[in-house]
Order: sequence, then C-alpha cells, then structure tokens
Amino acid sequence: MSTTIWKRLLASLAGLFTVLLTVACTSEVAEDGGVNRDPDPLIPLRTLFSPGSYDAPQISPDGKLFAYFGPLDGASNLWVAPVDDPEAARPLTREVGRGLQSRDVSGNVMYRWSLDSRRVLYPQDTEGDENWNLYVVDVANGERRNLTQLESGRVELLGLSEEHPDQVLISISASLVAPPDLYHLDLESGERTLVQEAGGFIGFLTDNALRPRIALAFNAEGGIDLLRSSGNGEWRPAFALGIDDLPALSATGYQKIARFDSENRRAYFYDSRGRDTIALVSYELESGDFKVVAEDAKVDIGGVLYHPTSNQPQAVAVNWTRTSWQVLDEAVQADFDWLVAQTEGDIRVVSRAHDDRRWIVRFTMAHEPESYLLYERGDALDGGGERNLRKLFVTTPELEGLPLAKLHPVTIQSRDGLDLVSYLAYPPWLDRGDGRPTETVPLVMLVHGGPSDERAQYGYGPFLHWLANRGYGVFYVNFRGSPGFGKAFVNAQRMEWGGKMHEDLVDQVEWAISEGITERDQVAIVGGSYGGYAVLVGMTMTPNVFACGIDLVGPSNLEIFMPHWDVDSMSRVIGDPRTEQGRAFLRSRSPINFAAHAKNPILIGQGANDSRVPQDQSDTIVEVFKSNAVDVTYLLYPDEGHGLLRPANTFSFWAVSELFLADCLGGRSQPLTDELEGASVQVPVGVEHIPGLLEALERRSSLE
Repeated sequence: MSTTIWKRLLASLAGLFTVLLTVACTSEVAEDGGVNRDPDPLIPLRTLFSPGSYDAPQISPDGKLFAYFGPLDGASNLWVAPVDDPEAARPLTREVGRGLQSRDVSGNVMYRWSLDSRRVLYPQDTEGDENWNLYVVDVANGERRNLTQLESGRVELLGLSEEHPDQVLISISASLVAPPDLYHLDLESGERTLVQEAGGFIGFLTDNALRPRIALAFNAEGGIDLLRSSGNGEWRPAFALGIDDLPALSATGYQKIARFDSENRRAYFYDSRGRDTIALVSYELESGDFKVVAEDAKVDIGGVLYHPTSNQPQAVAVNWTRTSWQVLDEAVQADFDWLVAQTEGDIRVVSRAHDDRRWIVRFTMAHEPESYLLYERGDALDGGGERNLRKLFVTTPELEGLPLAKLHPVTIQSRDGLDLVSYLAYPPWLDRGDGRPTETVPLVMLVHGGPSDERAQYGYGPFLHWLANRGYGVFYVNFRGSPGFGKAFVNAQRMEWGGKMHEDLVDQVEWAISEGITERDQVAIVGGSYGGYAVLVGMTMTPNVFACGIDLVGPSNLEIFMPHWDVDSMSRVIGDPRTEQGRAFLRSRSPINFAAHAKNPILIGQGANDSRVPQDQSDTIVEVFKSNAVDVTYLLYPDEGHGLLRPANTFSFWAVSELFLADCLGGRSQPLTDELEGASVQVPVGVEHIPGLLEALERRSSLE
C-alpha cells in the first residue's frame, strides 16, 4: 500500500501562524559528558500543526517564474511568483476545504508547467476519493478549466512534448488497480484521442513524442514481461523480469525516474538482474542492448537527476543513513561541489529551467525547517562567473529558530542477522549528542507506510518535533520490506506481514530497552497505512510490548483484499485469498482475529472516503475492541480519504493524540480548547477516554 502517507502527514504540519518564543534555559554538564538542562518551553500546537505549508516549488521552463503550494485562507493552493521577486507571489487557485494536494502518495510533485510557461496543469479529486481529473490554469489571467470532466476514474499526466506543445499524454483508469488507456489530450479544447488501449497490459513507458514504447504484462510465473514498440502500435517481446526483480520496476514507477533520451532510442530505468542492489540502466530498444549507468554495492540507487532537455542522467542519489550524490556528468560536478559546501544538510535539485542557468534546490536538516533556494549558475555554463544562492522560502517559517530535535541514525541487527537502519530523536534538553539520551525517555515508535515504496530516512518533520517537544523519544524505524537496501531485503517481506516484519519492530524495541533509552512499559507505536496495520498487529498479537497505539487508516483484515491490491501479485506477498490454505494463513496475520487479546489503549483514525483502506476495516475492529472492553477511541473524518489533508482535520487528530499519549506515557500536553473548530471529526466510539473531548465536540457544535 503506497504512501508516503507519512510524507503527506508531515507535509501538512506547517502553515500560517507565527509564534515567537524566547528560550531561556539553564544548562549544566552531566557526569557522562552530556548536557542536562531545564525542559524547553512547550511549543504551541498551533505552531507545530499550522494549517497549510509552503511546498513543491517548480521553476517555469523559461526560468522567469516559479509555482509552489502555499496556504490561502487555511487551504493549500497553487501560487506563482517571479523568480526575481518572490514577494510578488499571487494565488493561481482559490480552493477551500481540503485544498489541493501537492504530492502523490509516494511524495512526487503532482503538477507540471506547460512547456510554453503559460499554464500549470494539476490533478484534483473530491474529498480524498482519488478520482482524479486534470485541470489547467492560465498563469496570466487565472482562468481555470477541468480538461477531463470525469465523474469517476483517475487521470494521470504522463508527459509533455516539444514536438506537440499543445498536447499532453494522459492515462485514464477506471480505478486504482484498473489498467490504463492512453490518450493525447488537447490543452485548448480538452479533446481526447485514444493512443493505446490497455488490452492485456498493466502499464507503459512513453517517449518524448508521447508514444508508448514499452508495455508491461504479468506472466504465468508471477513476473512481468516487457514488450517494445517502434511507436507504431505493434509490440514485440523485449525481456522478462522474474518476481525477485520486481522491486526495481516498482521503484522505477513510484520514483517516476523512467526517461527516454532526446532521440527516443534509449530508455532509462532501474534494474536489479544479476545484482542485489538496484542500478540505473539504459536500454536500446532496437538492439536490446543494456548498459549499467550507475550502481552501488551497498544500497539501491534512490533518485536520478536528468538534464532538463536532453534527458541525459547527470547524477544519482544513494541513501544508507543520509542522502549523497554520485555525479555522472562532469558538466555538473562543480555545481554539486559548490552546493554541498553551502550546507551541512542533504541536498536535492528539485527543478531546473530549460536553459539550465537556474535551479531550485532543497536543503534538508532534521532540526531546521527545510529551505528551498534559487541557485543561479551565472556563467558557470560558459566556464566561469559567480554562482549565487537565494532563499525562496522555508516550509514551516514559524519553527525557524526554535529548539528542535536532531535525528540520529542507528543500525540494529534483527534476530536473524539483517541490518535495520533506523533513526532516533530526543527532546533537545535530553539529547546527549551521541545518539543516546541523558536519561531514559518514553518512546514513540513510528512505523512508515508502504511498505515497499517508503522507508524511514533522515529528514525534517514537524511531527517529530511535536513528539520530542512533549518529552518523548521518537524511534523512526525500518524493517524488512523497506525499500532502498537491496532486493533481498525488500523481498524478505513475502509472507511475513505480521510475522518477521513485526519481529523486526519488536527486536528494535528490545534493543532500545537494553541500551537504556527507554523502559519496558514506556513504548507506544504509531503508524499510518501499512504502519497502521503494524500498530494493530502490535496491539493485538503482542499485547504486552506496547503501552498504547495510534493507527491511522490501517487495514485490520488481510483476508479481505484492499481495493487497490492486485490479487495475483499481492497473493505472492501476503497470502492467497483464493485458496482455503491461503485464507487460513491470512486469518493468522489479521489483527481482527486477535483483537480480543488487546488490553492497552488504542486510538484509531479513518477517512470515510478512503479508496485504499475502506472504512469497514476500521469499523469492524473497533467493534471487537469495544465488545472486549478495550479502551478504544475512534475518530472518523467524513471528508477525508487515505490520510488527512484538511489542516483543521490534521490538527484535530494530533491534538487528540497528544492527550492520548500523555495519558499513556506521561508526556506533556495542552488541554483541548478550540482544537476541533473547523474539523469534520466524528467520534463514534470512546469519547470518554480522552480528557475534554466531549466538551470540545460540544463547543464545536455550538459554533456551527
């Protein structure tokens, strides 16, 4: 199950309200060499979970403008500004409610500039139902049109072309799992022309002329056959991927790194055949020739920087504990050397003008809000001249200068010898500086979603700083099935949902206890999507390990496949619901069947429009918990989907979570006052378990 649901959640935790805090702390050196000091001031929830965020800037092809997502009247909207005058920004859209979604569930920016720099194209669904239409807005006059006019189904923008500047290539699918049909879409009229029916194919790679050139189809062995075309609609066999090598194809898809060279002869994508780690390769369609472009013996290639017009790969990212870049093209070596020298954080080039003189780059430090900057190469393209770096914005300006937690990488061995790369954060006043706290801390284990398209990694997130400021350690963990560490590691998830994948979490809890980081009855587990499933597994199948748990949109019953799961492929990962033996196995890994064993408090959040994990998955397990006298509180959001996007809803959920965790682990908290105002939250079960929740609901009702 994809997402980056946690990326979406973290991205939603920023916004408008600026709060200036003066921090005055007395410090003394501890006997162990660390620093003990008074706790930092409580950062208000309104600061940590401010509505909206500044995110996803993209420079126009002509290099004169940049678009980005920012708050407008409490909702996320598209803005545009001159590169030379960011203060002259103006909104392109004026959505309310949930606003617009800047990134997909895997963290990719969802909108695109037209190649003439006159228009911005973006998708929009209805209250999180993932029925996407494609919209276009004119930058000059703000005229906005729905180009596709679908009542149901999903549209994805696949490509733009210099050869056809008034057309784009789109795919239209009937559902999350339905195979796509490809169309040319006229940007002026909205007229669609069928290019390729899905037929028996499950997906396509398309070239710069908006033609499908590689098609994908499942084969009888559980792998995928790839076919190639000269662009004339005729298909012939190319090569096949076995089941063990499918993670490379999956990473190609969710990272959106597939490209064709400028001549449409070679395709670039990920491949792991003959090696454990994923490499970037090039494939010559006519001859069938493969070449390895970049690889790393320890970790997968985890990102590719292409030239903005030639599509030549110029650098690749690798990430064991931190992201670094291997430069492939000497033309950008000096640029990377210069940029790396400007920050102690991780860098990423997120957008480039077509003349390549202006880039937008992102600097990431765990303990500082992320910065987006304009990098002007000056005359560097001509062999000289001054480089210049100018800040465009930070993602959460209200947190600049506040005492925020650092993130410490750690590698822990599982009981069967796998290296588990994870991360620890502590309250700043208890951080010894060497990855350990000055005293034991209550610990919140954060389990990522996916699992195959998301991993815990070094980064910045207000969510982490909220927990640390409340007095908790945060344990952001990977486990078998997390991507980036080679195909053997990600494939080790097969038939291990609720099995060894959960043992990896338990092993890391035991490690933290043995290292004196926390105590046995002081660990909570929190997660969304797959991470929510892990929470339910932990609370029901190992009820003595976790003191409490928070599940957001996690499945409870694997025997009922999720709507976005392909039965053929997912049955090889988690179990086969089509056989009695398979159903019995899935029952043995479904929290719903162990819910009677739960004994510690649980908080569950669910979007009513969730097209990935339907509401029934939460409804049913909540009823079992309730009937067995488990302290369960159920927060239901009628206008949300797979995760929370509306700022008021996000704020309400974590405001309730703060009180839930404080009651469980004893951390700091603020009482509920107006935190539910504007939120759609309903509480069908367990309102009595959260102090002040009933009164807050009544106050909200009186305001409506």
